[in-house]
Amino acid sequence: MKSSQQSAKSPVGKVYLVGAGPGDPDLLTVKAHRLIAAAAVILHDDLVPQSILALAPAGARVTSVGKRFGAQGATQTEINERMILAARQGLNVVRLKGGDPGIFGRLAEEIDALQAAGVPFEIVPGVTAGIAAAASLGVSLTDRRKAARIVVITNHQAQSHANAEAADWRGLIRDDSTLVIYMPGHDFPALRAQLLSAGCAADMPAAIVSRATAPDERCRFSTVGTLDKLPLMDSPAILLVGRSLDGAHSRADSAAARAFDEADLLLSSLQA
Repeated sequence: MKSSQQSAKSPVGKVYLVGAGPGDPDLLTVKAHRLIAAAAVILHDDLVPQSILALAPAGARVTSVGKRFGAQGATQTEINERMILAARQGLNVVRLKGGDPGIFGRLAEEIDALQAAGVPFEIVPGVTAGIAAAASLGVSLTDRRKAARIVVITNHQAQSHANAEAADWRGLIRDDSTLVIYMPGHDFPALRAQLLSAGCAADMPAAIVSRATAPDERCRFSTVGTLDKLPLMDSPAILLVGRSLDGAHSRADSAAARAFDEADLLLSSLQA
């Protein structure tokens, strides 16, 4: 989407709301790569890795404006003001967000601020973490035999709703759905109870992927009935729930076993 609003009084730069993908620089879109490499100002989330920030030109102003749960960071109002000020200085700004900017990235709030200020902008999509997590597990989120729809949801409530009741999962639970749960948190016993209470089958496959596509990616398999046994995982993490994950655990075990065998064979050949 592009905005045609621009001040007639003086040159105004442009703000590009860019998805940085899940972390692997190879998964940047060509357009995102080009914009980062030409940007005058980059305002980035904390989760954007250094390997992507390193693509910025030497003279670019690169600033972290990340907001991490439980830690102080730039407020959304401050981020909006920085984008607008830099654009009004005639600079092209890359607002760099992890994953896709339109998936739990406060994109709508930034669009509203830019439109109100008359600053032109463009949205550049990226690979979202949920898709990356499924790819890492070797699964398809949809399967015409068992998974007809995808439900994308966050288990982290906005601060203004911190005292609200727990999310009502009853309208989301269907046997032919894949749940893609962003920011699942660490209270897996409570989440297990909520899903079971909403009618989710205890044997429904589940998997959590931490830092999908990064060198330190980790994943653990479970079922909804045993979610409370999952270990704590580093952010960003994605929890996938659904029949589309059938067989993923056994395939992962087989792949790990093959990798171990190959490494053992290589070691034996070197020692021979």
